Amino acid sequence: MVAHVAGIKIGHSARIPPFFIVQDPTLNQSPLVQISDLSFSYDSRPILTGINLSIPRGKVVAIMGSSGCGKTTTLRLIGGQLRPSSGEVRVDGKVVHALNGADLYAMRRRMGMLFQFGALFTDMSVYDNVAFQMREHTDLPEELIHDLVLMKLHAVGLRGAHHLMPSELSGGMARRVALARAIALDPMLIMYDEPFAGLDPISLSIVGELIRKLNDALGASSIVVTHDVQESLKIVDYVYFVSEGKIVAEGTAEEMKRSTAPYVHQFVCGEADGPVPFHYSAKTSYRAELMERDVRRGER
Repeated sequence: MVAHVAGIKIGHSARIPPFFIVQDPTLNQSPLVQISDLSFSYDSRPILTGINLSIPRGKVVAIMGSSGCGKTTTLRLIGGQLRPSSGEVRVDGKVVHALNGADLYAMRRRMGMLFQFGALFTDMSVYDNVAFQMREHTDLPEELIHDLVLMKLHAVGLRGAHHLMPSELSGGMARRVALARAIALDPMLIMYDEPFAGLDPISLSIVGELIRKLNDALGASSIVVTHDVQESLKIVDYVYFVSEGKIVAEGTAEEMKRSTAPYVHQFVCGEADGPVPFHYSAKTSYRAELMERDVRRGER
């Protein structure tokens, strides 16, 4: 019997973990990620309030919103780094915050993460960065790891850069290496935290196209947290807009482009005037703060 792993035929001589075998997302029609009535606070400061969203299998979904609205916090809740104050996060049918340590780590091995600025291991070559997870989580022979690493790098157009160090890469190249590392174990879920930040227009377009093509090739689901509206709307299937910890709009990319909702229109068009304020709201006025400060000084 021969198994297909990431497009390569192998026999039974190597143990292949179940999360390393590409699955057909159409076999299970339930959402891969289901978030229900989710709320989260840092101490007494609420970040998310009553969030409900779902990530279908095989789809690319964007979470958009202004800085500080809770987008990255949502990714951390999905990955189990944070526990919700209330509500529920399910991934592949399992409640993430109810898992024990061993089961949580097993689930994380089925996830890929692309951090905002790549977060490559600076003392490892491009090759070793991509091979890292394969060596840590499988007992595949080094010969097969070699072929798989080069295949992942080839998928992002950097097979010829396998010997370089991260310090020798441009920003766009580093982001593509990080993408190759994120898909190293053919994950069921890939999360992208600002994948377009700091990229030139050509690199940005390349990374966007890779996110879409790799998701479809792997049969995975992808969550893209981003500010880059125009590039994201080219590649995603569905969009959630978050503002002040709540989902204020959702729909397909075309629906968002045509939306007349004030928040969506302001965000998509990049307008300065709209429901998103320029100033950070304060609990008390500046004049009241000055008066309180003068009172404290007088008591000294």
